[in-house]
This record gives sequence, C-alpha cells and structure tokens, in this order.
Amino acid sequence: MTRDQIRQVILDILAKIAPDEDLSNLKDDVPFSEQMELDSMDFLDIVMELRKGYRIQIPEEDYQHLTTMESTVTYLEPLLKDVESPAKPAG
Repeated sequence: MTRDQIRQVILDILAKIAPDEDLSNLKDDVPFSEQMELDSMDFLDIVMELRKGYRIQIPEEDYQHLTTMESTVTYLEPLLKDVESPAKPAG
C-alpha cells in the first residue's frame, strides 16, 4: 500500500468515527486532537478499525506514533507495505 492509500484509509476511518467532522482541511503535521473533537474512546476506535480491517496489532506504547496524519502514515507504512489495496470497511 502506498502512503497515499494509507492516508485514505485513515481518512475513511476518521470519517466513520467522526462523521460530522470536516476532514478536507486536515493538516498532516498537526495533532488530530487539535483539529478534531476526538476523545480517548474515538482514538481507541481508530486502533480497533485498523485491527479489524487490516489485522494490525498496535501496542499501547506505540499510540504516541498515531497523533498526526504524518506520524500515523509513517508508522503504518511498514505494517501495510504488503497489503495490495485498502479493504472497504464493512458496515
């Protein structure tokens, strides 16, 4: 999966978790928490969506790598490099 595809996966998950948020102006280098109304449960939902959709286990000590779009894509890139294309979430 490319960086752009990973970014789209994250956008799709964010849109599902926070459907009222405007994601069109999301900045890659600003923490999600400063740009969106996400609480800790929403963050855990992101982690769960990645686990369900892509079978990625993210240890709690690595959550710090998922604060911005840029850091999240960079963290996920090696984990998703062998995935052909984004899976469409069920629902």
